[in-house]
Amino acid sequence: MTTLLFTHPDCRAHLTPPGHPEQVARLAAVEEALAAAEFSSLRRAEAPLADIAEITRCHPPEYVEAIRGALPRQGIASLDADTHVSPGSFDAARRAVGGAIAATGAVLEGRAGNAFVACRPPGHHAETARPMGFCLFGTVAIAAKHALQRHGLSRVAVIDFDVHHGNGTQDLLWNEGRAFFASSHQMLLFPGSGATDETGACGNVLNVPLAPETAGAEMRRAYEGEILPAVEDFAPGLILVSAGFDAHRADPLAQLHWSTDDFIWLTERICDVADRVCAGRIVSTLEGGYDLDALGESVAAHLRVLMERGR
Repeated sequence: MTTLLFTHPDCRAHLTPPGHPEQVARLAAVEEALAAAEFSSLRRAEAPLADIAEITRCHPPEYVEAIRGALPRQGIASLDADTHVSPGSFDAARRAVGGAIAATGAVLEGRAGNAFVACRPPGHHAETARPMGFCLFGTVAIAAKHALQRHGLSRVAVIDFDVHHGNGTQDLLWNEGRAFFASSHQMLLFPGSGATDETGACGNVLNVPLAPETAGAEMRRAYEGEILPAVEDFAPGLILVSAGFDAHRADPLAQLHWSTDDFIWLTERICDVADRVCAGRIVSTLEGGYDLDALGESVAAHLRVLMERGR
């Protein structure tokens, strides 16, 4: 088995205002990095459009229709100060969800060892009935519910290493005892959630806030001492990763000081846990990362590890 990459040109049709950090160029940077010869053996597939019924595993139907109805006929419409939509945004978000669902199916059905979903907009800030933080639908949370309800898994874990707390994923999985959500994130920083006392209705949430200026050594201690042992103890049948690369020291939206080598280390350690508890089954999806050079470099590093471990 090998690593499977999901993406789609529709994800370039989600437009944001000039100067917005969550821009089409992010996906272009990822695609350019993964066009290198070393990734020629990477299996690639188009992300399908998610069925609306899949999205409503987490979001009310009226919310989904409100997002669709907010699309402008042309130009860009603002849902809040940070979150915007254009005529192609609804399908782009459906591709992101569809890619995560298709990747989950491929890994759980043995058609891939692991998978990465390079789509946008990101998803981990979208709450049950509220778009925010550049996000429309809770991509990873929907994939988790899909794995539980469609594939019959008894437990699923989500590891979110984006520099911003995944408040949306936490909200969508808060009452789902079969899903464990673990997040490291800078604190205080948008969206302001993610305190250690936010533990989920079933004790199924672990938040590990990191102070500004935290570098790789402290991150590694947090993962080795708290997050990875907790995920391993939960013994999930699948690990989903919200792979945000904005903790990189070059990123303009935060103040953590991780390096590309830190993302390599973290990906390797997540793979180690996955090898021990769920036969290496990992589905990773792109979240943040707003310095284009650092994003491309970090995604490439992440994929190198997944490809090596997915064999």
